[in-house]
Amino acid sequence: MGLLDGKVAIVTGAGHGIGRGHALELARQGAQVLVNDLGGSVTGEGSGRDADLTVSLIEERGGSARSNYADVADDEQAAGMIAQAVEDFGRLDILVNNAGIVRDGAIFNMGVDDFDAVVRVHLRGTWLPCKHAAVHWRAISKETGQPVNGRIINTVSGAGLTGNFGQSNYAPAKAAIASLTQTLSLELYRTGVTVNAVGPAAATRITATMPNAPAVVEPDEIPEDEWNPMDPSVSSPLVAWLASDEADHVTGQIIRAVGENIILMQGWSDGPTIGNGGKRWDATTLGTRLATDVFHTRAPGLRY
Repeated sequence: MGLLDGKVAIVTGAGHGIGRGHALELARQGAQVLVNDLGGSVTGEGSGRDADLTVSLIEERGGSARSNYADVADDEQAAGMIAQAVEDFGRLDILVNNAGIVRDGAIFNMGVDDFDAVVRVHLRGTWLPCKHAAVHWRAISKETGQPVNGRIINTVSGAGLTGNFGQSNYAPAKAAIASLTQTLSLELYRTGVTVNAVGPAAATRITATMPNAPAVVEPDEIPEDEWNPMDPSVSSPLVAWLASDEADHVTGQIIRAVGENIILMQGWSDGPTIGNGGKRWDATTLGTRLATDVFHTRAPGLRY
């Protein structure tokens, strides 16, 4: 018996790397999987049938899967992807948004097209599948009068949580996905849908574009008895658990999976605070208080 027996899942960007790892793990846990991948390059050019290999791997291991080649950032195609899962498998329980591309460069070298393309795939390409899945699940909940027990699992990145040089398109898009995750967890709560995000760290086609990056590995290329902390499927057990009925109490959370470590991210929280006795601050004196009481540095204009 698997954690996800009887469930139907969509995994976007599942032709390679992390997405393939998720699809294989969800299938191993008993889910039927719609494997989505546009089949483009790591920078978003072209299209192909990359999803088919992941489907073949699932079927070879005794699972059930179908291919989908939709552009997740296209409204009509994203809607069609949700519809295909329901048509092919009879229902939809789980949506894992993983599709992404990179076009790195410092801001003074980055073109507007590179910014737009990356934000389009990551942010719009997460929002649109979420929207169409939410519409589908809300209609079922209204018809039955019951929560649907749906799951959305989005993908963030360390770059989006702490910033990264040369990724002023990718990092903000990933940060926005964290905010989207928390917002949707509030909007879909009454529908019975949990919304969480995972932040994987792995050797993938995307990380291979960075200097001194480790060699790309695919999750199916690593023997089951071998531990590789950069395995693209290192976060997949977490995704499978979040997708299961066991995790119905967890929503609005951002969780990183780095090697063996599972890290619950705390996000923005209140730090040191100063008040002014109920009076408006004066800009000429504010700096001294900030320096001494907040940043713990020397006050501006003072010599030591």
